[in-house]
Amino acid sequence: MKAILNHLFEHKTFSREQSKEILTSIAQGQYNTSQMAAFMTAYCMRSITVDELEGFRDAMLELCLPVHLEADKLIDLCGTGGDGKDTFNISTLASFVVAGAGYKVAKHGNYGVSSGCGSSNVMEYLGYQFTNDQSKLNSSLDKAGICFLHAPLFHPAMKTVAPIRRELGVKTFFNMLGPMVNPARPNHQMVGVYNLELARLYAYLYQKSNTNYTIVNALDGYDEVSLTGDFKTFSADGEKINSLEALGFDKLNPAEITGGHTVAESADIFMKVLNGEATTAQNTVVLCNAALAIRTIKPTQTFADSFYEAEKVLLSHKALNSFKQLLQS
Repeated sequence: MKAILNHLFEHKTFSREQSKEILTSIAQGQYNTSQMAAFMTAYCMRSITVDELEGFRDAMLELCLPVHLEADKLIDLCGTGGDGKDTFNISTLASFVVAGAGYKVAKHGNYGVSSGCGSSNVMEYLGYQFTNDQSKLNSSLDKAGICFLHAPLFHPAMKTVAPIRRELGVKTFFNMLGPMVNPARPNHQMVGVYNLELARLYAYLYQKSNTNYTIVNALDGYDEVSLTGDFKTFSADGEKINSLEALGFDKLNPAEITGGHTVAESADIFMKVLNGEATTAQNTVVLCNAALAIRTIKPTQTFADSFYEAEKVLLSHKALNSFKQLLQS
């Protein structure tokens, strides 16, 4: 590790194969916690390259517990986190809206590291029991239209870095990897990233894949459609700035979409959205993200039609039913 750290301190980069080998060694516990913390910190202070990100991703996918889900089309709605905005659980709620609309969702999630309440925190608090049992996951997908893939159960090799990430409490390159290492390998993905540099790295990697993708970054730094400003999307159709005015939405105050200070408060917001008791701002931001996901699956459909489709699902409590079915399955 000393040679690896010196390499980084000299502002040198690693090849795809070198990066894969390093992360594999980290996962296998070949380095001590101080060395791993130093390695992660170095990447907080300099940009990651495409080759490094690709190599780290390759290692994670090779080491993960694979899962085969019985659906022709699967979508994941997953953000990198690390935007420091502390929003409520928008992408997780949007996932239930998409599932309620009849699409199959394989939601990859984890506990919050750089945020107060990750998707796994809120799901666990609300009574969901994590599983990596393939038959149970397929049953959830069949009955609820969604299954929840709690990352630590599918990436056991990462247990060596989890305590260090928690202690650091800031975003690391593992945030960047989260959406790319869904063990179900969905053929559709809506990915939120926290800055444009990372969005372009993602776009480059996803162009090389068979995944139908939409990468989103709000220009004011959110890893989702926040409606606090315009946002950029990257897809097979190219790079596009989406203005709130053109889409017909009013600009939101960031305070309108913040999450709770505790997991209990976040869970309360979560259930208010599903039960139809949330604010207009909270509903609208969830629906915009769900609409973008639906449009990822059906790229010929307009954003407006996708939004109305999502809105009907939320208002008719189909998203709530999907959530209840998931808890029961």
